[in-house]
Amino acid sequence: MNICRLEEILEKILKTRILVVGDFFLDQYWSIDPLISEISLETELEAHQVVEVRLSPGAAGTVTNNLAALGVQEISALGCIGADGNGFEVSRRLKRQGVGIDMLFSSGLINTPAYTKPMFRQPGGNEEEEGNRFDIKNQGPLPPTLEERLLEALEQNFSRYDAVTVLDQVQEKNSGVVTEKIIRLLADLAIKYPEIKVMADSRTRISEFRNVLIKPNIMEASRASGINPDEDLPGLVMEIGRTCRSRVLMTRGSEGITTWDGSELVTCPALPASERIDIVGAGDSVTAAAVSSLAAGATLAEAARLAVLASNVTIHKIGTTGTAGPEEILEKAFQYQHLCLDA
Repeated sequence: MNICRLEEILEKILKTRILVVGDFFLDQYWSIDPLISEISLETELEAHQVVEVRLSPGAAGTVTNNLAALGVQEISALGCIGADGNGFEVSRRLKRQGVGIDMLFSSGLINTPAYTKPMFRQPGGNEEEEGNRFDIKNQGPLPPTLEERLLEALEQNFSRYDAVTVLDQVQEKNSGVVTEKIIRLLADLAIKYPEIKVMADSRTRISEFRNVLIKPNIMEASRASGINPDEDLPGLVMEIGRTCRSRVLMTRGSEGITTWDGSELVTCPALPASERIDIVGAGDSVTAAAVSSLAAGATLAEAARLAVLASNVTIHKIGTTGTAGPEEILEKAFQYQHLCLDA
């Protein structure tokens, strides 16, 4: 892939339609100033003073944010949120991104999942240090009525899109949006509509997906395959691909991305990074760049190269869940074309 081909793919991304299926969280960043902490009169414990609150859709919402930054023409969310304040904020911010939320079902039977991240301001500057996170997740199974609405919406609307990307964020089985039934339906729909690109990302269940492009990181792939990557990296990638009857796009952190299309292994090396980086959201930028590239007609290897460029942009955005736009990706490509592009 050369610069001209990269520009062509980025241009075609602007005409794509992508459905995002998964767990839509609310990311809450609480900026805390330790210099004005107070002691609670009631408990005599330190009361942290929050001086700024930053909210954004997280988990699957981070993927939609990255797709919006890439200029995808139509982005739709399929998931469920609680009928609560956090759900209101998720919906409001997705709409601001231009994301369709007709299939983001609200229900009083669940809570909107949320990650609350206290960020402690450091003396003498604008830097922040993250403290222990507070999580809100639904600990019980997804209510059957909500699951049925999700299954129906997925089956009825699947064929409208050029690509579908799935983010299975919740570790507890069947407690999030991506239940066993959703996974089985996706496998069936991927066979029924082979022209639609489907990518799945799952923290703990990547080996359960079938017939779709899977995107594990190296540790997820190792756990799923039982193979030590230090002993047999090619075998690890091919084994999980065979298990899932899938192509594989495996992220390897500072080592880049390795793909397997069923016959050939290709590694796209990571680009140089500065000493100070922020990897929060890097995986979601890879997901968005790869799935939108595939929707635009890119090969798997080309999608990996574009994803490496996008992730290098995002990790250099400190203290935020960064995104990568087309101009930033092109700028990075010009800077490192001797490393990541063909002549």
